[in-house]
Amino acid sequence: MKDSTNPRHWQLKRDIDGIGRLIFDKEGTSTNVLSGEVMEELNDILAEIEADLPQGLIVMSGKANGFIAGADISEFRTIDDEQKARELVAQGQSVVRRLGALKCPTVAAINGFALGGGLELAMACDYRVIVDSPKAVIGLPEVKLGLHPGFGGTVRIVDLAGPIQGLQIMLTGSMTRPPKARALGLVDKVVDEDDLETEARRLVRKAPPVKKPGIRDKLLNLPPVRNMLAKKMIQTVSRKARPEHYPSPYAMIELWRRFGASSEDTRWHEEAVSFARMLLTDTSRSLVKVFFLQDRMKALGGKKKASFKKVHVVGAGVMGGDIAAWCALRGLSVTLQDREMKYIEPALKRAHKLFSKKIRDPLLKKAAIARLVADVDGAGVADADVIIEAIFENADAKKALYANMEPRMKAGAILATNTSSIPLETLREGLIKPNSLIGLHFFNPVAMMPLVEVIHTQDSDQDAIDTGLAFCKRIDKLPLPCLSGPGFLVNRVLGPYMMEAMLAAEEGIPLAMIDKAALDFGMPMGPIELVDTVGLDVAYNVGQILSEAFGVPVPDTLKKLVGEKQLGKKTGKGFYEYKDDKAQKPPIGDAAMPEDLPDRLVMAMVNESVACMREQVVSDGDMVDAGVIFGTGFAPFRGGPINYARARSVTAIRERLAELETRHGDRFKADAGWDQPELWT
Repeated sequence: MKDSTNPRHWQLKRDIDGIGRLIFDKEGTSTNVLSGEVMEELNDILAEIEADLPQGLIVMSGKANGFIAGADISEFRTIDDEQKARELVAQGQSVVRRLGALKCPTVAAINGFALGGGLELAMACDYRVIVDSPKAVIGLPEVKLGLHPGFGGTVRIVDLAGPIQGLQIMLTGSMTRPPKARALGLVDKVVDEDDLETEARRLVRKAPPVKKPGIRDKLLNLPPVRNMLAKKMIQTVSRKARPEHYPSPYAMIELWRRFGASSEDTRWHEEAVSFARMLLTDTSRSLVKVFFLQDRMKALGGKKKASFKKVHVVGAGVMGGDIAAWCALRGLSVTLQDREMKYIEPALKRAHKLFSKKIRDPLLKKAAIARLVADVDGAGVADADVIIEAIFENADAKKALYANMEPRMKAGAILATNTSSIPLETLREGLIKPNSLIGLHFFNPVAMMPLVEVIHTQDSDQDAIDTGLAFCKRIDKLPLPCLSGPGFLVNRVLGPYMMEAMLAAEEGIPLAMIDKAALDFGMPMGPIELVDTVGLDVAYNVGQILSEAFGVPVPDTLKKLVGEKQLGKKTGKGFYEYKDDKAQKPPIGDAAMPEDLPDRLVMAMVNESVACMREQVVSDGDMVDAGVIFGTGFAPFRGGPINYARARSVTAIRERLAELETRHGDRFKADAGWDQPELWT
């Protein structure tokens, strides 16, 4: 038990005008989060405030980066039964309700982000003031962890913003900027940073009537209307998330449908019961794991302090052009090189389209456009901090390019390749500093896929690796250190999955059924449509490499379609035909799905993932999971292929692989890693 007379995280200061300032500055952290200890300390201070009420209370942050980021998610991992979960949420609810019940005006002064429990605490105050700043956002992102708000958020967001908008904020987990938050009634004032405390004081003194639900919101809350709207919301949610995969959105809707007009005590109680139930789901446990994996990857980019100003990209194709655009979007000066201007112009057009989508301010958009410069002659090589080669997959062509560029590079610059398949050991032959070449393997589409594989060899220069990791952090990508080898991690795991799907198609299984099997498992896209999206030529090249290295069979149909220049979505036809960028999938009809089809697809990935873990292509099984989730979209709620294997049990999967090997051949032979207990402890 802490000493309440010597608070570590909260400071209560009373001014001569009788206004109290309650300042949250969590000890030992750069960001405010609500841990159990923090809430316990706040409860003691609120008791002190109740005993000696100020004229008003301003709740504010002692951190410059924002208000409160949410609950301390690390504490979720210690909860192993529903009773403990109930106790956790009950503590938080009790403190937040105590703040909301203070008999003096209360204002939350939000100096940046207010997320999850942070927004719930702010909504407990009578009024909210937020700075008009790019760093300022509010939101309830709990759904991304397989949860929903638990400190009264499901109650108060609906009362403040109305049922439709309130539920939308929770269901999407989206961030809301200050102007929209003001329009929705979630904040009372949007002010300049210098005026934050002044305006908070003004609200305390004036204490205008607190916003209550209007007539429209009361009508929307009537039982028949709630039932109708809830049904529509479920229909919308079901298009993106199945209840068996992601139960929390459905739980939110159900809370409002059943208890939207109930007493406040009932609504808070039911929220707590539902939250405790969600916290113990496999989905939430997996998504919490993914959250920490993401943090672990971000931390890798902080090992080295490095400054990046200029990037030179060679190759203005889809990957190279989009890498250049992303770097420019992230504030770097970029030169983009290709043989002729006609090859660069399409990349510039795509970049301008990206900037228009991502940047609202016309001046900032203009600045981004100015940062991306065509450079046919390659003059940018001499000044670049990072040089990224993204030309076609030909080792001799790449080595010739390096021989031309390396002597012109400035000291300290790194040379990186975006190759998706060629080992570094091959590409670095002939370099002056062969150990300094690294891979920066981006994924398509660059603007959407968060992962970059940072490829290295056993003897790569560690400083070059650390610089590559730091660069990924600079451009807001998740870096994954990955040992050089055929397919690296992601393509090596993805290849057998896609090849198995195409082999199933050659057996006569309908294409749409194959995709459905993957979608039913939780994949964001079926493997056949994925092959079409990646490009059949790319899939064929990767398949050839994996075939030579690991014996992965390359389907004859794939070779045939590539020969006919039917390369998928980019040519309008591959396995599917495409209209308006959408696959035209024929109906499955009454055909029954083969019992083993889902496992054929999934086990192809899982077995190869175990091989990568055994060979230490990445550092450990968790990093295998991270790479496959963030690089392929592997169902996040399953926590990655290694996590899935542990959940299903190593023994059960070992037996299933034996069955599949008997039916379909030795491509399903279990990797030796399944029989190495040290990998699974």
